[in-house]
Amino acid sequence: METSFADNFGWIEIVFSGAVALGFGFYQLWSVNREIAKDKEKAAAKEAAEQQHAAD
Repeated sequence: METSFADNFGWIEIVFSGAVALGFGFYQLWSVNREIAKDKEKAAAKEAAEQQHAAD
């Protein structure tokens, strides 16, 4: 019995769909981590400004 390339289309679809899902998931993780870092930086700057104002 000879197998053809068309017999592997299911596996190709599974691998491609999984790669797209993982890629999107890693993009979301990177994006959220970047936003958290920005928020921490803003909070630190605000706290430093409040401490500077309180010291004056």
